[in-house]
Amino acid sequence: MFDLLDERGIIDLGIRKEATLEEAIMNLRRRRRHRSDILQEVERILDSVRSNIQGERDDVSNWKRRSGFRGAFSTNETWMMIREPNVQCDWSQRVWFTKATPKFAFITWLAMKDRLSTMDRIMKWSQGVDTACVLCKAAIETRNHLFFECSYASQLWEYLAKGILLGTYSINWSLLVRIVTSGSLDKKGMFCIRYAFQAAIYAIWRERNRIRHGEKPLPIAMLQKLTEKGIRNKLSLMSTRKRRGLETALQFWFQTRL
Repeated sequence: MFDLLDERGIIDLGIRKEATLEEAIMNLRRRRRHRSDILQEVERILDSVRSNIQGERDDVSNWKRRSGFRGAFSTNETWMMIREPNVQCDWSQRVWFTKATPKFAFITWLAMKDRLSTMDRIMKWSQGVDTACVLCKAAIETRNHLFFECSYASQLWEYLAKGILLGTYSINWSLLVRIVTSGSLDKKGMFCIRYAFQAAIYAIWRERNRIRHGEKPLPIAMLQKLTEKGIRNKLSLMSTRKRRGLETALQFWFQTRL
């Protein structure tokens, strides 16, 4: 407000240009009439503020909340007011589900966001690299190809998931994401397919990195057995701990083996 005043106006009011509101009220030099309309307006505003001051009461701090200013502070409401809202991710709870294996979930989360260093992404910052799929050498290595259009990766996925998905079985990434993020199966069925999905992604990505760093590829039959063994161990643990709705998950898994 005081930035609008020239040097003469500041002198007329008796207020420093850098004054606080409190100082302006206390040091206001009252005059009957000012030659400038802006000075009249400033004096009117300062008078209205002074009239609202209640000297017999102590000042209190009020916190801005969604319902207005309140005396109580709320961390939740403060955070919600200062954060930048974004579209809610509809698949996050299907990746970070209860009893998921953290390293599986982390790699799956990167895959869902297409942030794994597949060859199509490496090509963007390193020109001249071989972009062929490390596992099958038959196509450009992209996220969608690696999970699970690749002939090597698709054998692992089919071995784990076809007996669960039956008629809805697919190797198409977009369709698989819809399946594992939906509630189309009962609790044990959804846990099995989600856990198998994450275990397969982790196993394929780990094998891909091993080969890329010069190690010999595992025979697909061995990779299938190792991955399934890890899934069975997880389901066995769920059964022994009597997790509600998952007590018979291991039996369900065995029933789906083709």
